[in-house]
Amino acid sequence: MTPRLGPHQPIPQDDKRTIKGWVRYDWANSVYQLTISSAIFPIYYNQVTRHGDDFTVHFFGLPVINTVLYSWAIAAAYLLVAFLSPFLSSIADYTGLRKGFMKGFTILGAASCSALFFFDSNTIELGVICFALGTVGYGGSLVFYNSFLPIIASPAEQDKVSARGYISGYLGGVVLLIVNLIVVMQPAFFGITDPKLPAKLAFLSVGLWWFGFSQTTFRRLPKYTFGHRETGTSVILGGYRQLRIVFRQIRRMPRLRIFLPAYFFITMGLLTVMFMAATYGEKALRLGETVLIATILLIQLIGMLGAWLFARLSGRVGNIKAFRLTVYIWIGICVAAYFITDAVGFLCVGIAVGLVMGGSQSLARSTYSKMLPPTEDHTSFFSFFDVMEKLATVAGTFSFGIIEALTGNMRNSVLAITLFFAVGLAFLFRLMVVERRPAAAES
Repeated sequence: MTPRLGPHQPIPQDDKRTIKGWVRYDWANSVYQLTISSAIFPIYYNQVTRHGDDFTVHFFGLPVINTVLYSWAIAAAYLLVAFLSPFLSSIADYTGLRKGFMKGFTILGAASCSALFFFDSNTIELGVICFALGTVGYGGSLVFYNSFLPIIASPAEQDKVSARGYISGYLGGVVLLIVNLIVVMQPAFFGITDPKLPAKLAFLSVGLWWFGFSQTTFRRLPKYTFGHRETGTSVILGGYRQLRIVFRQIRRMPRLRIFLPAYFFITMGLLTVMFMAATYGEKALRLGETVLIATILLIQLIGMLGAWLFARLSGRVGNIKAFRLTVYIWIGICVAAYFITDAVGFLCVGIAVGLVMGGSQSLARSTYSKMLPPTEDHTSFFSFFDVMEKLATVAGTFSFGIIEALTGNMRNSVLAITLFFAVGLAFLFRLMVVERRPAAAES
């Protein structure tokens, strides 16, 4: 028999200390997104998994193209998160222990990133598995992190708070990347003679940074949120029951029924670009690590400005119109990326990515939050949002790998991403039509 939770106590919204603690988690975990999934790790991975012009590696004895294995590792990680998050998040709503689950995924992610210190050409399996587990930790923690937004911030403040989180994340990621970049580019200054050691130290720094700075978040966020479990009730059955109720509610809400598939296809393109950009630049364009890391660093700096600009724009023209503008830009980015052949082209595309990356992600999160009905089951609702994101990442990165494996050319994979954005754009147009109807006001 499980003990009864304490009585429900309302959590004050727009509390500055709590919001600062929530924002700090973006600062803490975004170093994974920048150093591990976008910059140093993809370049290091390509270098240790190739032999001249031979890109074939053996993963538990199975021969596979290195970048295909990389994209499928991401797909497998996000598929696992997509499978687990509805179950775990509904339990979190049912027990009020969402912060506990967030802590667990944080520890998994930080420890896995630190373990990449031991990854080299002789430990391919270790490197791929740790990378996948780090991705699970990152994606899993965001399920619960995002669900705190409508709890701690009022609807009028959610755009600003969401944007603050992304801006803080970009800044934190940039700070650590600059430190790691100095070590990578000038190892002799630090007495480092092993050419692989600077990258390995970068992976270790991500784990320590992520775990260390997240402690502020865990101290300031409420320990229990909306726990409403009754004594003797099965946590497992109760969690599934809550999830089923939320699913039925979403089916009756026209705006959410359209917004979620729009978000799905747009995210298929967006996150695939983010995950595969560095590997595309290194492998297809033959760019050096200096150009690649500098471009990704520039993307982060512009991303802070982009998140702020689109937050301001959404206040003037509305969330959907602002979100739709980001999709137009993403389509142009993919078409341009297909044709670029040098560092200048890669840099120009990177600038455009930075402009819309933070804005589109921040707008998606705050738009969904505004569409939610009055409820105490925020985590269960956000699990649908996050499942869409995880499944979109699975579909996008898996498709990227499949197209490259079948055609032998990564450029074809890049061009295919344009179709994902186009489908998402069609759903956004449909959403705007629905919002003009009086009946749409129910959500």
